[in-house]
Amino acid sequence: MLVIRAITLDDIDPLIEMARQVGSGMTTLKPDRAMLGERVNIAVASFAQTIPPEERDYMFVMEDTAGGRLAGVCAIKAAVGLTEPFYNYRIGTLVHHSRELNVFTRMDTLYLSNDLTGSTELCSLFLMPEYRTGSNGKWLSKSRFLFIAQFQHLFTEKIIAEMRGYQAEDGTSPFYEGLGRHFFKMDFNHVDGLTAIGKKSFIAELMPRQPLYVAYLPDDAQQVIGQVHRSTQPARRLLEQEGMHYEGYVDIFDAGPVLQGRVTELRAVRDSVLTVADEGQPEGECDVTLVSNTRIDDFRMILTQACAGGTQVSLSARELQLLHCQAGDPVRTLSLNVRKNVHG
Repeated sequence: MLVIRAITLDDIDPLIEMARQVGSGMTTLKPDRAMLGERVNIAVASFAQTIPPEERDYMFVMEDTAGGRLAGVCAIKAAVGLTEPFYNYRIGTLVHHSRELNVFTRMDTLYLSNDLTGSTELCSLFLMPEYRTGSNGKWLSKSRFLFIAQFQHLFTEKIIAEMRGYQAEDGTSPFYEGLGRHFFKMDFNHVDGLTAIGKKSFIAELMPRQPLYVAYLPDDAQQVIGQVHRSTQPARRLLEQEGMHYEGYVDIFDAGPVLQGRVTELRAVRDSVLTVADEGQPEGECDVTLVSNTRIDDFRMILTQACAGGTQVSLSARELQLLHCQAGDPVRTLSLNVRKNVHG
């Protein structure tokens, strides 16, 4: 069976192996032992609550209990940009008007911005190819929202997710080739690698501070602004189902969209239910449901068939074991799929 749980120090080596399969464009999951080792240490301290809430980086792994193998990973950074700059482009508009010539032009512009500093970030989502079946990907993505719903007080009101931007068949980024390369004078993967290990000062040193006119970029660069990588399209749809949306902020390297949402408006915060675990078989109308325990120091979650309503959720002995729960313990539940007209 599969279980999603808080990461531990024992997961570092399999996590590095997993990161080798990620590819370019995901700066938070590079196969760098020093960087990932530090992240896991911070994550362990985050779940243990031994560091301040704003410094926490909660990493979760999906484990296949049959062989103890890691199937996937995802994370929530409590607040970005507080110890190092967090840059995005904000898409704006400039208007030029000549009454004498009767000419009116409206131009899209890119502003280098730190507007999203301090936001909670969803990041580092990756599922091993052999586990990309059934509802595994959807569950892994949505698991973070149930954690936020349970521990809402630990996060900021604004939540963001940087989506991997569009790449051509050969792996190049049209946006980077049309803009970033002129200033950084290095390949996209090199720049991506530098930001992954925290070396970001060059961004402020080399990027222009004045607004950039989108119309000056090559056509292929213009067309991919706000577009996601092909493999990221399902992830974007899942986040939008949960209450996140695009508001005109993009990544400065590949122009991937930054989705935003308000924590209080997330589906998991609105619709998840705090209930009590019971040992037994579900009866009545059942639905595919995320069920988690309520312990931050040993957070665990399963996906199962559970019945809506009632004061208890029936789980098998094996499911209770996976959750490190006993009958009578509190658990939080959320339907995997968005129910239509929930509040109708």
